[in-house]
Amino acid sequence: MSQSYEMIFILRPDLSEDQVNQALNSYKEFLTTNNATNLEVKIWGKRRLAYPIQKKVDGIYVQFNYEADGTQIAPLERMMRLGEEVMRYLTIRLDTVAPSSEAEEEEGAEAEPVASEA
Repeated sequence: MSQSYEMIFILRPDLSEDQVNQALNSYKEFLTTNNATNLEVKIWGKRRLAYPIQKKVDGIYVQFNYEADGTQIAPLERMMRLGEEVMRYLTIRLDTVAPSSEAEEEEGAEAEPVASEA
């Protein structure tokens, strides 16, 4: 069964744009060859870190959202750990949101503010 995952990782700030694109392409290629679908990539850009990592105070933040069966996570994280361009990474499984019931919608409609009479 396919689950939704979100991975955020921080690249070294001294990487050139070509090196960043090369790293992203290798990770995207790995995911697509291992049957990940709906891959979305958001590059947040260079941002200040909350605390120094590897004596660096800035990092390039990247977010991957994708759907997969979960077998791709450990090999991808191993790939990031062995490479020198990634300083930190975190993968989380996103909860699937169940469609709201009609009762919840009715409660929301009843909770509308009523104008007070003076």
